[in-house]
Amino acid sequence: MAVLAKIRQRSALLIGVIALALFAFIIQDLFTRGTFGQSSKDVGSIDGKDISFEDFRVKVSNVEKSGQGISSTEASNRVWDQEVSIALLSTQFDKLGLRVGEKHLIEVLKADPNIGKNPMFLNAAGMFDIAKFKEYFKTNPEAKQYIADREKDATLNAKFQIYNTLVKSGLYTTASEGKLKYEMEANKVNFAYVAGLYSSIKDSEVKISDSEIVDYMKKNEKKFKADETREIQYVLVEDKASKEDEAEIKAKITALLSGSVVYNAKTGKNDTLPGFRNATNIAEFVNSNSDIPYDSSYVAKNSLPAVDADKLFSLAPGAIYGPYVYGKYYCISKSLGFKAGVNAKASHILIGYTGSQTPNTKEKRTKEEAKAKAEEILAQVQANPDSFMMLAFTSSDDSSAQQGGDLGYFGPNQMVKPFNDFVFSNGIGKVGLVETPFGFHIIKITDKQDGIRLATIAQKIEPSEVTSDKVFTLATKFEMDAADKDFNATAKELGLKVAPPVTAKAMDEAFGSLGNQRNIVRWAFDKETDKGDVKRFEIANVGHVIAQYKSENASGLVSVTVARPYVEPILKNKKKAEMLKAKMTGSSLEAVAKSAGVAVQQAADVTMDNPVLPGGVGQEPKVVGNAFALAANKISAPIEGNTGVYVVKNIKVVKAPAIASHAAYIEKVKAQSASDASRILPALKNNAKIKDNRLEFNY
Repeated sequence: MAVLAKIRQRSALLIGVIALALFAFIIQDLFTRGTFGQSSKDVGSIDGKDISFEDFRVKVSNVEKSGQGISSTEASNRVWDQEVSIALLSTQFDKLGLRVGEKHLIEVLKADPNIGKNPMFLNAAGMFDIAKFKEYFKTNPEAKQYIADREKDATLNAKFQIYNTLVKSGLYTTASEGKLKYEMEANKVNFAYVAGLYSSIKDSEVKISDSEIVDYMKKNEKKFKADETREIQYVLVEDKASKEDEAEIKAKITALLSGSVVYNAKTGKNDTLPGFRNATNIAEFVNSNSDIPYDSSYVAKNSLPAVDADKLFSLAPGAIYGPYVYGKYYCISKSLGFKAGVNAKASHILIGYTGSQTPNTKEKRTKEEAKAKAEEILAQVQANPDSFMMLAFTSSDDSSAQQGGDLGYFGPNQMVKPFNDFVFSNGIGKVGLVETPFGFHIIKITDKQDGIRLATIAQKIEPSEVTSDKVFTLATKFEMDAADKDFNATAKELGLKVAPPVTAKAMDEAFGSLGNQRNIVRWAFDKETDKGDVKRFEIANVGHVIAQYKSENASGLVSVTVARPYVEPILKNKKKAEMLKAKMTGSSLEAVAKSAGVAVQQAADVTMDNPVLPGGVGQEPKVVGNAFALAANKISAPIEGNTGVYVVKNIKVVKAPAIASHAAYIEKVKAQSASDASRILPALKNNAKIKDNRLEFNY
């Protein structure tokens, strides 16, 4: 009672303390998440247009549910790309004032198989009935939201179709472009030239600094534009079986071959239990001792472990082979006998008809017409067996037509019953006609495989508890030591190998050779993670990853490491060009050749459409362009080409004869620019102001 009295006396004080704590919590939340910090309601923005987190979350959830094993990050990336595309294109639609009429909208909706092919909306002739469609949603208010969503998607789709048509209509080729194409192909130039090749100067003589690469990237920002990245280095400490573990597992599985003596508590005596060699109930014995359950099926030789297939397949009934390693298991196998023809290989020609289950027939036909055609083809095959492949290619309604009707190997009951019964009750080479719900099949049995039934005890090769404890201790020690010392030096001291660093973007999921490790990437981008921080991550069935956030690249450009392989040769050639120009002096081509220590070379009948120099030099459009531009017998200044520095002398330009029409060349130019419309969306993204806040929502 005394305690309760004291509580009552101090209740006001306690309430005050709690209120103060709650107030402090709210204030902190405001600063970190709300009014005074970053907003938590929007997952991002595109050109100032916000994307609501709640809407985004629902869409990601729907994608996850509809996908086949899709991760939340992958779903998030898919929805984000879609939201960005819709926002950018919608702005363009609004600028152009695009509108969609009801007829256009209905046509787009009909293209959706769930609507256009839905039996509820079809008339007696099997055609889409707009009256039925409208009546259904009028009398089923609960479906109103569904159709509203579909109409919204269809409206966007219809606008995009209009927009795409407008863009393509705006892309045209003029007669002048056709004429230019003709002249580039037909005009020819003959010239002499001196070449100072970049390859004549060793790469080791030219050094390129990181700052030079950065300067080059800044001058060519669009080519090297990149999202913010983090560089993460790591050590993988694998949790795998030691040699002692493997030896123990091998000894354990070997001991199963012979019988064992076990004390029977009920009888008070020792019982001798049979081993794998003489067990009477093989299935029970396997299931009691194997990590993989007993399989009673017969297996063809090509389905057995490749290294041991010959020995396993040649086992006599009752014989045992092993222990042997198959993947991550130690195995012993016992032969339970052979069976002929367990798998079959066949080819077929399928003739479908209206009403059959064949999805796409090459031509419309009745069942009677299909049967007549199948019988006709059967007669052709029987008269000339070698014609089967070509007949399948030209006549079969099945996708296997592209393979000459070949269906590969299959086991019993994998095909529909009439097909299965024909194949497994006839010999190799037999040809016949079978009817199934898919249509009429002309079947040719091309091969059969014998099989062996094996009882296999497999025990997984995995680390013992002792080994896993040692691995954990080593990983933890490295994590603690590396936090205060040099990461690479610490790894070397402990006999560990530092993997090549991984450069990751904020929404990346893949992490080097370790596959999807989103948690590591998320940690590196966390606001609480600083450069040099080290953290251990446990990866199931792999081991421990000890990662260090090494550096960041927030410049908006790719890292120097990534850019160097592309930029360094360009900058080296620039420096080599200056060195070569200094040597290539003289008033005549011969004098230039002498000063450069090379010979004068000749090029004949070169065109601008294919500006290739002889001798395997490759394409040099600048050089050939200069040769065309020069007056006869005039010498150019040094030209920086793709492979070297060139000085050219025009000998002769042969103009192409005039032609009445350049239509063929206009079509060539059109074909070359056919995909230009697809470049619009990337261009819009490149110029947009896109803010991605998904990291704040733990994606």
